[in-house]
Amino acid sequence: MQQILAWVDGLSWGIVILACLTLGLAPFAPPHIVEKLRMLARGDLVKPVDWFDLLLHGAPWVVLIFKAALSLRR
Repeated sequence: MQQILAWVDGLSWGIVILACLTLGLAPFAPPHIVEKLRMLARGDLVKPVDWFDLLLHGAPWVVLIFKAALSLRR
């Protein structure tokens, strides 16, 4: 776990934000992550491809949250 946190901490803020704005929001109208989160809330996220999509588009946001938490912890 420490290695993962060290890797996230070593990432550039610019790269993390760029990943969130591109992969995290693509396609942009409406943002795919928003659509997948709505499906999750409704209980419609049942196909494996939908779960993969949620993980793919959500990963940059998870990294951003971890990086922000590590920065605030200091």
